[in-house]
Amino acid sequence: MRFPSIPGFDQQAFEKYFKNTGWLFMGRIGSLLIKMIVGIFVANYLHRENNGIISGGITYIYLFSAIATLGLDQFIVKELHQFPKNRDQILGTSFWMKVFAGFGCIPLIWIAYQIYPAKGTPYNYLLIFSTIGIIQAFNVIDSYFQSEVQSKYIMQVQVSGNLISAIIKLALIYYKMPLLYFVYAYAFDFLLLSVGYYFTYQRKGRSIFNWSFNSKLAKTLLSHSWPLIISGIMVSLYMKIDLIMIQNITGLKEAGAYATVAQLSEAWNFIPSIIVTSLFPAILNARRDDPVRYKKRIQNLYDLMVYLSVPTALVITFTAPLIYRLLHFKPEYYYAASTLSVHIWSGVFVFLGAASGQYLIAENFNKLTFVRTGFGAVVNIVLNLILIPKMGMMGAAIATLIAYASSTMFIIFIPKVSQQGVMMLKSLFFISLYDKFLKK
Repeated sequence: MRFPSIPGFDQQAFEKYFKNTGWLFMGRIGSLLIKMIVGIFVANYLHRENNGIISGGITYIYLFSAIATLGLDQFIVKELHQFPKNRDQILGTSFWMKVFAGFGCIPLIWIAYQIYPAKGTPYNYLLIFSTIGIIQAFNVIDSYFQSEVQSKYIMQVQVSGNLISAIIKLALIYYKMPLLYFVYAYAFDFLLLSVGYYFTYQRKGRSIFNWSFNSKLAKTLLSHSWPLIISGIMVSLYMKIDLIMIQNITGLKEAGAYATVAQLSEAWNFIPSIIVTSLFPAILNARRDDPVRYKKRIQNLYDLMVYLSVPTALVITFTAPLIYRLLHFKPEYYYAASTLSVHIWSGVFVFLGAASGQYLIAENFNKLTFVRTGFGAVVNIVLNLILIPKMGMMGAAIATLIAYASSTMFIIFIPKVSQQGVMMLKSLFFISLYDKFLKK
């Protein structure tokens, strides 16, 4: 297939990145459809209370994901892009760093549970979910294929893994198995992906047994990634703390209903990560070779994020009640539709935040990522404490929207990157689109 020539882009490079993005989209969309269909069956089978129990456990573990991953994923891609000959050392060092971090999270989760538990979710469920932090170390293989712009292999692993996972969960429903089996099934999902990554990487002369650990490289990676670790913790707080707070303040049934809102609203959030991950090498090349093109590509990236997110938010806002019925949720979940109509708008700022985050990484402004996400986390927690007791899950949706917006746009108040905030506003209010029409 031959793509049309676009001024300002190398044709061969454009086709390479476009096809890579296409593979990522296919993998994520395939996985999304599988997860969404099975998620509805599971939510209906478990009902609101049990759905709240299991969602609370998964969310609690998610809060520690930044520590388990050490914020390394983008740096692995960057290191492999710059030093491809050091592949085995980069992957081996990153892998063992993630394994150690995963083990380290287990006692941290226990301590956190003693201080602020997810009421109604037993600790033994969290202990099972805690193994995810160790298993996900194999995700370094995902970063490797991203650096090689060969995401079709990741797509194959993800779709296959999700199909097997779906069959397992549907079998559990068919045989009317208790909740504990679903806890094991969700943890097993990550093991399936890791096994898939392992066998995919072992092809064509590659072997994880050639990986090696380099303490000097580990220190270098950690010195660059620690702001992203803290930032990731803050992101986890302002993205997921609302579900835990709903569970503790208003109860498991409300948390179970809100979990469906988050599932439907956040289902699309993989799109910006795929786009920026695929285009990041091209953006880095433009930064190195042509500052004017670099700025133009960043603005185009912001425009694309808005063009994708705003229409999606508009459609879901007006069709939320219909969506719950078309997807065959049980009537006990229908009242959550109005909350979805508000929550979906937070996705606009997720899209823009993903794009601006790549700029901060490219310019080595990693500490600013921590500052803005920390601000968003504080805003979200404070607003949740105020709004959830008064408005229930609608209050959580409003808090999430304000927190996402404030976090993403916070950089407009930081002089050295304020121009990026202005560029995002130009995209958000379609000013840059209007300027493009004027130039024609």
